[in-house]
Amino acid sequence: MYQKSFIVLSCLLAVACAAPAPPAPAKRAAGGGGADADATVVAQDQIINEGGSYAYNFETSNGIKARQASDNGVNANGEFSFLAPDGTQYSIVYVADENGFQPQGAHLPVEPAAPDHVIKQLEDIRANPPNTPEFSLAALDATLARLRATQG
Repeated sequence: MYQKSFIVLSCLLAVACAAPAPPAPAKRAAGGGGADADATVVAQDQIINEGGSYAYNFETSNGIKARQASDNGVNANGEFSFLAPDGTQYSIVYVADENGFQPQGAHLPVEPAAPDHVIKQLEDIRANPPNTPEFSLAALDATLARLRATQG
């Protein structure tokens, strides 16, 4: 009996020794995370009021800057900028309100001019709005204003 146990134990030990070793964990290079891994906050301010209004701004040692403010805690406006790895500076100015997040930046694509016939059709709908609960005159007005703005 001891001999059979010894044989089984020897076989298990042989299998365990023959199994390939698990791969070593990947080593991080010194300063892993790139040049930004050691970035620190160099300036930071924030104001939070009971009524929901707030304002904040911060700047990091690697050139990231951001600020945002809100009068009611729902709608906000702000801007942020950062330096891309290729050295290009990107800046975004934005408004976030009932019409969604509306960014502007020199590198962002712009909406092409709306065709005259589309604006005419929307104006016709505006003049004779449908009498359905899901129709929003305010949404139509906002769309018309946005499309008219694309025409210059």
